[in-house]
Amino acid sequence: MRKAYCSEISFLNSVRKHKHDKKNFNVWWLGQSGFLIQWNGKHLLMDPYLSESLTKKYAETDKPHIRMTKRVVNPIKMDFINVVTASHGHTDHLDPETLHPLVKSNNNMDLIVPSAEIELAMERSSLSKDKITPINAGETIESNGFIIHAIPSAHEKIKMDKNGNHFYLGYIVKFGSWTIYHSGDTVEYDQMEKYLTQWDLDIVFLPINGRKKERRVPGNMWGKESASLAKRVNARAVIPHHYNMFTFNTESPNDFITEAKNLGQLFFIIENGQYWSSNQLK
Repeated sequence: MRKAYCSEISFLNSVRKHKHDKKNFNVWWLGQSGFLIQWNGKHLLMDPYLSESLTKKYAETDKPHIRMTKRVVNPIKMDFINVVTASHGHTDHLDPETLHPLVKSNNNMDLIVPSAEIELAMERSSLSKDKITPINAGETIESNGFIIHAIPSAHEKIKMDKNGNHFYLGYIVKFGSWTIYHSGDTVEYDQMEKYLTQWDLDIVFLPINGRKKERRVPGNMWGKESASLAKRVNARAVIPHHYNMFTFNTESPNDFITEAKNLGQLFFIIENGQYWSSNQLK
């Protein structure tokens, strides 16, 4: 199994070290689609999966979720979180064994989820409905200085409930002078480029594990597609995600890297637990 770049105490020390950085925002990849965003002493945690829940759930099935990379940190130790977002209801993005410790360690944590998944979020987090913030595509909310705007995502397909609430979302987040986009799980769909080009995007976080029928799970963009989308929406840089977590559902970043270089698209490859700073942007 791969080791995280930084884990447990070394990871927590890295987060503490940069907490008082007033010039930049800082990022740590936590694995799969999970990212910790640090800005102005505040912490936004996006799609965290910090447990073995899926490995245990599927251990005796014909679709084992074998971990490739060790966990970055025990979520009970992350007692500095202000906001948590979940892009959709799949367990590697809305995980009870991650959320319960986070709720326990962060009394005033704001949990933001798709309106279509509010009941599931209550079940997964043990929070009451009034303690969870629902959001739908086209809506904008503010939490702890982070301005979060939701757009649709298509986990192969766009899916809505009977009230028009989207099950899969991506989040455009503004804070200070910065703007980032976290896709959640998605393929490119009609209007996606139009939605994204309306924003001056500093960083886009896009999946690269692609989609194969034999995996029997909804898929995402391939690496080449993510590099292309980042270029077309004029993102200053792109960071890939959704790989190196489960052996049955991963891809090498090599195609992504090659395509980004061919297009002249700035990109960064970071490892689980590794620190990245916006001072690296050109």
